[in-house]
Order: sequence, then structure tokens, then C-alpha cells
Amino acid sequence: MTSPPITEATEAKVISKGRLILGGTIFIGGLLTPLLIPLVISSNLSDEVKTFLSGALALGVPEVGILIAVMVLGKAGYAQFKKILLNFLKKNFAPPQKVSLVRYRIGLAMICVPILVGWLGPYFSELIFETESLNMYIFIAGDLLFVAGLFVLGGEFWDKLHALFRHDASVNIPSQEN
Repeated sequence: MTSPPITEATEAKVISKGRLILGGTIFIGGLLTPLLIPLVISSNLSDEVKTFLSGALALGVPEVGILIAVMVLGKAGYAQFKKILLNFLKKNFAPPQKVSLVRYRIGLAMICVPILVGWLGPYFSELIFETESLNMYIFIAGDLLFVAGLFVLGGEFWDKLHALFRHDASVNIPSQEN
């Protein structure tokens, strides 16, 4: 007597919680290995070993971790883990679809100020910034402010931004009654 073939539906029932936790831990641990690079650089190892370990932590270990996690989870387990992870990220980090007028205006200011500083900065840098090294920190802060502003603006703004890159998109501006 032969056993029935294992399909995705039957394999999904077989995946244990422990296997899902182990595979998820390997997956996320692999993705976080580049965070160990500063520890390697500050160690007393030779420059050659530091270079090799830093390169491996940045380019090799995350991919191997993901591959091992997929091997532990299997096809159905990886699909289940991916669904859990994406639901968690969407629930906790996705911007809300609709935001208030005040939040929308704050978000617009957050993305417009860095653009203006980046555009006008080279012309007025001698008047505004005292040292060259300060410029870099101001521009990095501006980039972070810009990205944060995109999240403050909410999901509807992401749709508007997406429409910029669609040839067939059209604008529907509601009439303002005074």
C-alpha cells in the first residue's frame, strides 16, 4: 500500500510551530548579520581577515541564511512564514490609507524642506553651514526626514506617487466650494 502524495495543502498541515520558529529565526538572523560588521572592524584581527569577514557578513551569510531557512521550512512553510511576516510588517509599519489635513500638511513640509535645502544648499552653503563636515550630516538628516515624510503622508499619497509613473493615470480633483 502506498501513501498519498504530499501536496501543498497536506504539507501546510504538517508544518510544526517549532519548525516555523526555527526557520524564521534563521531567516531573520541571516538578514541581520550585516549588523555585525562594525564589531568585526573594531576587533584586533588582521586587515585581511576583517575584509574577508566583513564581505562575507554583507554579501554571503544573509543569502546562505535565507537558503537554509527555506530548506528548514519547505515550500509551504516558507509561504506561511512569508505571509506571517508580511502581515506583521503591514500591521505595524504600513502607513494608514487616509490621514488628517494637519498630518498631510506636516508630511508635505517634511518632504519639501529637504528638497529645498538640497536644491538651495549649494548656493548658500557658505552662509548657512559653518563647516563642510556639517553639510553631510544635514543632508543625511534631510534624506531621513524625506523618507519619514512619505510615511506620514499615508497610503493615499503613495497612490498619488504611483500615479506619477503611470502613463494612463488621470487626476480627479474634487471641486472646492467656498
